[in-house]
Amino acid sequence: MANVIIVGAQWGDEGKGKIVDIYTEYSQQVVRFQGGNNAGHTLVVGDEKTVLHLIPSGILHEGKRCLIGNGVVLDPKVFLEEIDGLKKKGYLKDDSQLVVDGAVNIIMPYHKKIDIAREQKAGAKKIGTTGRGIGPTYEDKAGRRAIRFADLMKPETFKRKLADVLPEKNFYLEQYLGEEPLSADEIAEEYLGYADRLRCYLGRVSTTLDAAIKAGDNVLFEGAQGSLLDVDHGTYPYVTSSSTVAGGACTGTGLGPNKIDQVIGISKAYVTRVGEGPFPTELHDEMGERLRAAGHEFGATTGRPRRCGWLDIVALKEAVRTNGLTGIALTKMDVLNELETVKVCTAYRHGEELLEEFPQDFDVLKECTPVYEEVPGWQCDINDTKEYDQLPQQVRDYVDKIEAWTSCPVVLVSVGPRRDQTIQRTNPFVK
Repeated sequence: MANVIIVGAQWGDEGKGKIVDIYTEYSQQVVRFQGGNNAGHTLVVGDEKTVLHLIPSGILHEGKRCLIGNGVVLDPKVFLEEIDGLKKKGYLKDDSQLVVDGAVNIIMPYHKKIDIAREQKAGAKKIGTTGRGIGPTYEDKAGRRAIRFADLMKPETFKRKLADVLPEKNFYLEQYLGEEPLSADEIAEEYLGYADRLRCYLGRVSTTLDAAIKAGDNVLFEGAQGSLLDVDHGTYPYVTSSSTVAGGACTGTGLGPNKIDQVIGISKAYVTRVGEGPFPTELHDEMGERLRAAGHEFGATTGRPRRCGWLDIVALKEAVRTNGLTGIALTKMDVLNELETVKVCTAYRHGEELLEEFPQDFDVLKECTPVYEEVPGWQCDINDTKEYDQLPQQVRDYVDKIEAWTSCPVVLVSVGPRRDQTIQRTNPFVK
C-alpha cells in the first residue's frame, strides 16, 4: 500500500495529467485536492487527446474511483460538460466511479463576473487570471459566505444563502466595477437545474479515502497548477488562490499527513509560465519561440501562448523543499532534442549578490538575473527510447546534474506526449 501526492514543481503546465494517468495504473483511488477549472490536464492515449479541468485524470482508467476533495472549487456547468464529454468518449460508464465532497465550494456567476471585471479594471497591473471565478470563490470560502456542493442539493438552503450574499455582490458589481447586477431568480433556476444531475456524485471524500486506505488501496493525490503559484509560497501576488504544494493534499481532502508515503514533483526539462509575474529565465528571443513551437506551449485551459525559458534550478530547489519531494518526474525531454547546447540556471544575480535560494521578496525576485551553466545537447531523437540506459549519455548527464543540484532523485523521464513514451526509473507505488 502507498499513498502518493503528485504536484507541479514549477509554474504549472508541467505535464501532470500524463504522469497521473501513468501512476493511476497502480492506484485504486485518485483524488483532486485543490484548484478549479483554471487547471488543464492534457492526456494522450493512443492518438486520442483528452483535456480535463476538474475531474481527476484517473477517470480514463476503468474501475478507478475518482474523488474531488473539499479543497476544490467547482463550476457545475463546466463539470457537467466535462462529464458529458467523457461519457461521449465511452468513459465514466458507472457514476459511482466519481465522488464530489459536499464541502466543495461552488463557483457562482458573480464570481466569474467579478474576476473578469477586476482584471479589466486593473489594466497593466492585472494578475493574469483565467477569468474562471476561482479567486473570488476562494475569497468567499475564507469569508465564510460560500455556497457549497451540498447546499446545491437543498433548494431552500441554496436560495437562502444566495439571497444573503447576492445584494453585496451586486452592490460591488454596480458601484465599483460598473457592471450590471445579477438576478437571484435566474441564478437559482440555472443552478438548481444542475442539482438533479449532480446529486448522484455527492459524498464525503475524507471518510471514503480513510476506508479505502484501511482496506489496503493505493491512493494518488492529483494537484493542479504548480508550486510556484501557491498562494503562500509562490510568486505572490502573481499566484493562484489555493495551496498547490503537497500540504494542500491533506487540508484539501481531510486526511492527516501521516497517511502520505511519497511526494513526486513534475518538472519540465525547461520552464514555462502562463499569465503575469516574474520569470527569471524567460527567453524573449528566437530560442523562446523555438521551445514554444517544439513543446506546443499553449494553455490547455485558456489557449494562451506560454512564456518559455531555461530550466531554473533555484526555483526547482524551492519546490523540493516546500513540498518535501521524494522524487522528480522530468517531462518533455524530447523538446530539447535538436539543441546543440542547453542552458540551466543554477543561481540568481541580484546587484552584487549571488543568490542560490529562491527569494521571497517579490521586488528582489523581479530584479534577479539568471546565472547559467551550459551543458551539451544530444541532437538526436529520443522519443521512442524505452530504457533509461539506452538514452544518449548527454541526456543521462543532464539528469545526473539535476539530481546533484536539487539533492532529489529523478524517478521518471518523459520522452514524448504519449503514455508509452515514458521511462520509469523507480515507481513510488512499489516499495
